[in-house]
Amino acid sequence: MLEWIQTNLPGVYSLGWGGDSGWGTSIAQTLYMTLGAAVFGGLLGLAFGIGLVITDEHGIRANRTVFEILDKVVSIGRAIPFIIMVVVFSPLTQLITGTTIGTTAALVPLSLGVFPFYARQVQVALLGVSDGKVEAARSFGASNWDIIHDVYLREGRSELVRVSTVTMISLVGLTAMAGAIGAGGLGTTAIVTGYQRFQNDVMWTATILILLFIVLIQFVGDLIARHYSHH
Repeated sequence: MLEWIQTNLPGVYSLGWGGDSGWGTSIAQTLYMTLGAAVFGGLLGLAFGIGLVITDEHGIRANRTVFEILDKVVSIGRAIPFIIMVVVFSPLTQLITGTTIGTTAALVPLSLGVFPFYARQVQVALLGVSDGKVEAARSFGASNWDIIHDVYLREGRSELVRVSTVTMISLVGLTAMAGAIGAGGLGTTAIVTGYQRFQNDVMWTATILILLFIVLIQFVGDLIARHYSHH
């Protein structure tokens, strides 16, 4: 197998597995950026999504001013192209991580780039929860936190898994874009090592690995969503 790769995919073989630009390193960097941004951006998006639902005019803590602020932040955040966001928030990235280059630095724009998208997805998912269940919980004296945790998040978990899956897939795409501007990972391998150096075998191999990431995320997300839809 190695001989076949060395003969037919010389660029892929020459990169090796370890080192600063090896395949193992690139895969690890992509995983690190995806999971790290999913945690930080996901928590921020979940908070904003819940806030949009409960402060809506029909929400359990209706507040038009807070709703408008949250809505505008999410809308503006979704409108800013990711490449521009990397540049605009570079001072914040420098402040938080001490650098604007590398995988850890990429977590800042990645998290800020994905959270508005996820917040809107969470909002739509939670609005699908029946108002009757919310009113039933209220009639039994449930607190606002109880309603958020036991009604919105519990009843909407299947849909939340689905929108989280979509968001994770989008995030893999953003990590590839971040890699294209020097953040590392499979994006850097595909664009800088493959495309810019005319090593088509490297470019296509990295692209296929990114697609495999996406297929795996979709498969796992579908399994979890189906599990919760029957419980």
